[in-house]
Amino acid sequence: MSQLLESIVSEIEQLPSCFYYGQVTAVQGLFIEVSGIRSKLSIGDRCNVWSTSGRKVPCELVSFKDEKLLLMPYGSLEGIGLGCRVEVENASPVIYPHPSWLGRIINSFGEAIDGKGPLIKGSKPYFIKASPPPAQFRDRVCGKVDLGVKAVNTFLTICRGQRMGIFAGSGVGKSTLMSMMAKNTSSDVSVIGLIGERGREAKEFVEDTLGEDGLAKSVLVLATSDESPLMRRQAAYVAMAVAEFFRDENKDVLCMMDSITRFAMAQREIALSIGEPPASKGYTPSVFAELPRLLERAGPGSGNGTITGLFTVLVDGDDHNEPVADAVRSILDGHIVLDRAIAERNRYPAINILRSISRTMPDCDTKEEFAIVSKARKYIAAYEDMAELIRLGAYKKGSNREVDEAIFYYPKIEEFLSQGKGERFSLAEGYEQLKAILDQPFVPEN
Repeated sequence: MSQLLESIVSEIEQLPSCFYYGQVTAVQGLFIEVSGIRSKLSIGDRCNVWSTSGRKVPCELVSFKDEKLLLMPYGSLEGIGLGCRVEVENASPVIYPHPSWLGRIINSFGEAIDGKGPLIKGSKPYFIKASPPPAQFRDRVCGKVDLGVKAVNTFLTICRGQRMGIFAGSGVGKSTLMSMMAKNTSSDVSVIGLIGERGREAKEFVEDTLGEDGLAKSVLVLATSDESPLMRRQAAYVAMAVAEFFRDENKDVLCMMDSITRFAMAQREIALSIGEPPASKGYTPSVFAELPRLLERAGPGSGNGTITGLFTVLVDGDDHNEPVADAVRSILDGHIVLDRAIAERNRYPAINILRSISRTMPDCDTKEEFAIVSKARKYIAAYEDMAELIRLGAYKKGSNREVDEAIFYYPKIEEFLSQGKGERFSLAEGYEQLKAILDQPFVPEN
């Protein structure tokens, strides 16, 4: 009852003192042309258009045309005609997160869509398009995050406040790897943004992957592929705003988004529709301006809380140098590359250790841990360099001791890198298992 009263009081305090109205003068393609309220709005502001049937359609101001405003709707244009009333929202686009949001599924407006009743609103507004914390006041990235995946924990150790990308083509296992991390993480809170994903995956993700225990410490922000580009783009902003709330509560937050590519595609759709010229492979300049504004919001704060970011990137045609992948990789603190050739060998997660890197890892590993990982990497690299000759039978054992050692240890390391979807390994267990493999004596053949 106290939470309900708190929510009612919060709603009353947020009521505006006056309203401004305009009217629809034209509907062109994806746009609603409005007149009468130009002096009251700026780019990014919100309006509500009332259709002829009384349905409220939320819109965002995306462009000006002479004396008219061009609004893009968050929903369907059905029922909107000339003369329909347009109501200006007085407040900036904000959400009011609350600790009770844990265990809930919300949409791009911060509204509950899980059938468990309305959300309780917090007292402090969080801007959906907030600016990142000033760089000079941010804490350093430090301390390891246990993600439960031994290949990542050992070879690509992630620290609290780090931003990491998961790069792969379609069907190689990005979503599965992310779901394993979401379920097994040691972070206090998980904020998961499913951006432009298949609608059927939401329930599977909640019930089969997270489970009751995982969902209890998670907030899921969902925008499916059939929703408008504004909804898909805003879902990413809302997920980050929720993560910032829990960071300010001095929590270690794991913020995961699947996928950043779909966020970039949504921004491209919006930009192309308002006449922005395409630049690289159809992506507009605003896409590459929005990516750092979103991704830079993850990281350590100026207090005890952190946001550790994991962002999946769908590479077009397995081209890891395509524009979005290249731009995201330059912003993040490391990248996990999933290789289709490894997936075809039925080794999951299909992480290509040699092409993946964690930029903060050397500073957070002990000397012993770093030595173990370096030795294993050396064997993987030596084997991969000679892989073709070994498979063809053209390499003669005894020709090179280092290659002979790599041939001995490589199958064992490959087995170590493999992990079932339902398995979990702690940081300590990962290093212990890898050390046990490398401690096995190699006996050269005479």
